[in-house]
Amino acid sequence: MSFILTNTLHLAISLLSVCAPQAAAQPDSILVQIGQKTQLQEQLKGAWQLGSGTTQFASLPKGATAIAMMEDGYFTVAYFDEAGKKFIGTYGGTYTLQNGKLTQNLEYNTLDTAAVGTTHTLSYTLKNGQLQLKGNKVQETWAKADKISNSPLEGTWRITGRAEEGGKVNPIHTTGTRKTLKILSGNRFQWIAFDSGNKSFSGTGGGTYTAENGTYTEYIEFFSRDSSRVGASLSFNFEVKDGKWHHSGTSSTGKPINEVWERISTLK
Repeated sequence: MSFILTNTLHLAISLLSVCAPQAAAQPDSILVQIGQKTQLQEQLKGAWQLGSGTTQFASLPKGATAIAMMEDGYFTVAYFDEAGKKFIGTYGGTYTLQNGKLTQNLEYNTLDTAAVGTTHTLSYTLKNGQLQLKGNKVQETWAKADKISNSPLEGTWRITGRAEEGGKVNPIHTTGTRKTLKILSGNRFQWIAFDSGNKSFSGTGGGTYTAENGTYTEYIEFFSRDSSRVGASLSFNFEVKDGKWHHSGTSSTGKPINEVWERISTLK
């Protein structure tokens, strides 16, 4: 009798072991997936310059430059001719990476306004320091275009406040579709003003920058509103305090500015 009971208990324990859900490994698996995505984003972040290929939305004219930047899950691409002081176009929005695919969610596009609000998926590979993108009629090869730096301003920022002469900061609402963003890599920048809700675009500018000892200086390579600004440099005071970028000085039009910017990652 005890023999039968013992065998029955062993059989029951074996069945429970087989049928029990194997959940213990799931948290580790999820952490590995998150870690892999973070590592990929770190590898792709920064500024890239197009070397060759068939581009999205418009062909790149001879002598022109294409610069792409990816920071904090946001990307922008700008086409311009610095020597000719000509802005050609720009597009960008949010992006995700998964299983060798880069998915773009377009929030602005001066090359094809109808594409705003659409999603485009490209396959990507990163090899020997080059980023290759492939998709429908698209085949691009990009190389890193920025210097390694420890810039305190690297990331994607959205303007959230503007100060009056007395110092009072008036908040700028960040819940609508109208946005003014500034994307900075290690030493490159681009600002963009647009409204994805009605697919309108207000302007953009970009180039290289330095941020040292409280002084932020932009060296302009393209400017959609006024090509005569190309080649100029502008310096501002900057301070990052409590995660907010305080930006003050004189604008390109000679007007005093005092702005507050916040990383888009903190506004989600």
